[in-house]
Amino acid sequence: MSQIAVIAKFTCIEGKRDALFEGLAPMMDHVGSEEGTLLYQLLADANDDNVAYMYELYTDQAALEAHSTSDVMKQIMNAFGGILAGRPELTMATPVRGKGL
Repeated sequence: MSQIAVIAKFTCIEGKRDALFEGLAPMMDHVGSEEGTLLYQLLADANDDNVAYMYELYTDQAALEAHSTSDVMKQIMNAFGGILAGRPELTMATPVRGKGL
């Protein structure tokens, strides 16, 4: 089975990016115990103070589904009503080649 990468773009309401980072803390702690989650990196956009990205790498589709349907995911998504300017934009990809793969 192929690894699956996800790039999630979060656009925040003006001045709420730090609140997003705080709101994601439970998930950042939780992914350490997810067997199929290989990478989970939170990135601040260097040019836009209201944008953040998450780079995620999973062993396979089952690992992505387990992450996406976890209780922690449900909790944090419900907490973002006053933080995000819209739904996260998700880009799904298949790693092909690179250092660390």
